[in-house]
Amino acid sequence: MSLDAAHEKLALAHLGDNSVVVVSTQSKKALGTIGNVRQVHGVLAVPEMGRIYATATGSDELVVIDEPSLAILARVPVGRYPDGLAYAPSVSKIYVSDKEGKTESVVDARTNKRVATIDLGGAVGNTQYDPVSRHIFINVEGTGGFVEVDPATDKIIDRMRLPSARGNHGLLIEPNLRLAFIACEGNDKLLVLDLHTKRVAAQFTVDGEPDVLAYDPGRKILYVATESGPVHLFRLGPDGTAKIGSIRVGPNAHTLAVNPDTHELYIPLNQPRPILRVMQPAG
Repeated sequence: MSLDAAHEKLALAHLGDNSVVVVSTQSKKALGTIGNVRQVHGVLAVPEMGRIYATATGSDELVVIDEPSLAILARVPVGRYPDGLAYAPSVSKIYVSDKEGKTESVVDARTNKRVATIDLGGAVGNTQYDPVSRHIFINVEGTGGFVEVDPATDKIIDRMRLPSARGNHGLLIEPNLRLAFIACEGNDKLLVLDLHTKRVAAQFTVDGEPDVLAYDPGRKILYVATESGPVHLFRLGPDGTAKIGSIRVGPNAHTLAVNPDTHELYIPLNQPRPILRVMQPAG
């Protein structure tokens, strides 16, 4: 899922329907569906480009969608099993996690051409851009590693080992606090990595195979979605990160997004029928 808060739109990967669905966060109604995106996994809205990017795992492509018209503009061949996505605005590049290809594909967002392939040496988890360092960070879940890439050169500048990580897939960077939150689906852990020291500062047990993370900066709440249903809540503060509870929203609630303006939480569920659940903290 990916939120374009400026245009009040939410893009969702509908894996079972091979499509991307765009929903109005204002009216809570579907605005349109983009089909023929085979086994879609990752979705990323880039408002400054007027684009929605989606990874078609079934065809090993990055699909480029025009956000205003919802028309497909390009299909870019990438590596095997593309999944996570990140955008580096300083160089106008899209970074694609080729999970089974063990690489990171780099696509020029201006030309829709792949311009680099970065060998990571293991199955790849999610990818995130850090606006402070202007670097890309990548989970290498196959090796329990964490990689930092300079988009100016597309070279690896640091490789970190996460000793307590198994299946480190989900990733969220909180740039102001200089923290990276890493969800490990292999051993139900949430790691808190200090980006200053490049060391794990804290870790928590998060049952249910944690996957996608979302952060509400206004309320300073981190949400961790899991494959089996519970969503875990953490509060970020000057004294560190603290778990404040869990909510059960339904089976397979493994992805979510949060609206920083309204504090609404968006959670798609596929049972008993495909729905988008919208929640909001009390008060």
